[in-house]
Amino acid sequence: MSYKLLVLDIDGTVTNSKKEITPKTKEAILELQKKGIPVAIASGRPTKGIVAVADELDFAEYGSYVLAFNGARIINWKTKECIYSKELPIGIPKKLYDDAMHYGTGLMTYEGDSIISAKIPDEYIMIESRITTLPVIKKPDFKSYVNFPVNKCILTADGELLESIEPVIAEKYQLEAQVFRSEPYFLEVLPKNVDKAYCLERLLKILGIEREEMVCCGDGFNDISMIQYAGLGVAMANAQEKVKDVADYITINSNDEDGIAEVIEKFFLK
Repeated sequence: MSYKLLVLDIDGTVTNSKKEITPKTKEAILELQKKGIPVAIASGRPTKGIVAVADELDFAEYGSYVLAFNGARIINWKTKECIYSKELPIGIPKKLYDDAMHYGTGLMTYEGDSIISAKIPDEYIMIESRITTLPVIKKPDFKSYVNFPVNKCILTADGELLESIEPVIAEKYQLEAQVFRSEPYFLEVLPKNVDKAYCLERLLKILGIEREEMVCCGDGFNDISMIQYAGLGVAMANAQEKVKDVADYITINSNDEDGIAEVIEKFFLK
């Protein structure tokens, strides 16, 4: 099979444990783009949180793509045109505020280049702030303040609590939203039918590429849909076990050992 598109998650996949792109991985991704094969970053991060990665990989020069908010927004990085966007129903953040108060979780969403927190930011919201480099603004009036369209909200808490409430929240919003954990401490709420696979289907139509010609690489729960959907689904050596279970290929090397360079060399540049 001749593959024509490479899709990469960021954290735990294209970046190492220090949230850095290693020289070997960067070189391999640049070499792939130079050969005319586009690359897409598909991440749960907001757009602003992907800028540094996309720019370091010269996406603007080669016309590669960014799928932010788990695919709820797709951007052509060369033109900066948003070619697809889907938002939550306007009333969902208000309902989630009540859920956060009831279960004692954190709650955040995004406005422009900032994270909006309904409470004093917990340690998990601060993790998101560090990863995305976005400042956190506390809004005690979150319920009335967030009256604008948003691509996603996140409930935050320790993994044990979120595991217990995930099925309850998923059932409550099953007709309005997509609910899943991207990390043990992040319970994400996105527009209905939005996940990485769903939005990659739209990108493939734009590019005129078949899904069998696409390679998707990831390590987390929110990567499962695209790994299952891809012609070649790749789980990193450091991936969650559930991700490895659905993958066609598991890298020998982890994200700290240039696992993505391994994939590019084996399936694109051999």
